[in-house]
Amino acid sequence: MGFAFPLALVLLPLPLLMRLLPPRAAQGGLLVPAHVLAGTTGGAARRGWMLAALAWALMVLALAGPQMQRQSALLPASGRDIVLALDLSGSMEKQDFSLDGQPVSRLEAVKRVASGFVAARKGDRIGLVVFGDRAYVAQPVTFDVEAVARAIDEAQIGISGRATAISDGLGLAMRRLMDSDAPTRVVVLLSDGVATSGKVGAVDAARLAATHGIRVHTIALGPDDLETRPKSRDAVDARMLREMAEASGGTSFRVRGMEDLRAMAATLDRLEPNPAERPPLRFWQSLWAWPAALALALLALIGWRRG
Repeated sequence: MGFAFPLALVLLPLPLLMRLLPPRAAQGGLLVPAHVLAGTTGGAARRGWMLAALAWALMVLALAGPQMQRQSALLPASGRDIVLALDLSGSMEKQDFSLDGQPVSRLEAVKRVASGFVAARKGDRIGLVVFGDRAYVAQPVTFDVEAVARAIDEAQIGISGRATAISDGLGLAMRRLMDSDAPTRVVVLLSDGVATSGKVGAVDAARLAATHGIRVHTIALGPDDLETRPKSRDAVDARMLREMAEASGGTSFRVRGMEDLRAMAATLDRLEPNPAERPPLRFWQSLWAWPAALALALLALIGWRRG
């Protein structure tokens, strides 16, 4: 609690000072009926003076501008647009992740972490692109992060084909950001395989993103990769994803299990600070109308008593 104009409070003792002043010398006499003086002497006079003093105090309080600090539930826009490009190829069905002691598919593990990551980013604009043989916009860039989180939860393997067109997914995500005037534009691309289709090389697409001021973070998902197990059927091309991130000024993550996935989300929050972690907006709510209304009511009461 505070006051917008605290110096106005020095006026509070003014009625008391005027009451303590010595009475002025009488200059003459005036005969008035006794019933007129009845309300100006004794207890009635003291009550009237106290009501007037209270009204004065309330008016001075209103003039001082009492105010209370409040906290807004709204967050300011961060000035950052993020598009998630999610691989929905057939290999995302493989159940080689463990969640709460139960085997889950790669897609289910990603859904658990990605939807929570997105839902917490109030203040960012988020979009979702899914890709397989082809790339589709599942959710346009929006401040409605809950809608994006629902779109992630509802993603199904097969709706975009079962191959892995990484460059197409990145290209569509880039197109959603090129028209944006946000100071910071980011693509978070997740894949668990090798680019098997697409007209443009994925690394070349990442270089193009850099020329447009778009940063690409890549996530290589799965226990095996081509560098360590080149003959593995479901190995991810971690090297290519790393080169994509480096070409655009982003960061590459290697995710082999749920712990890696959670650590990736935490690191990504540090790289692209979460607006929800900033101090909330605070503002001053003005309260002057309350003492002003009480003072007006007292003045009306004083006028009624004298009438």
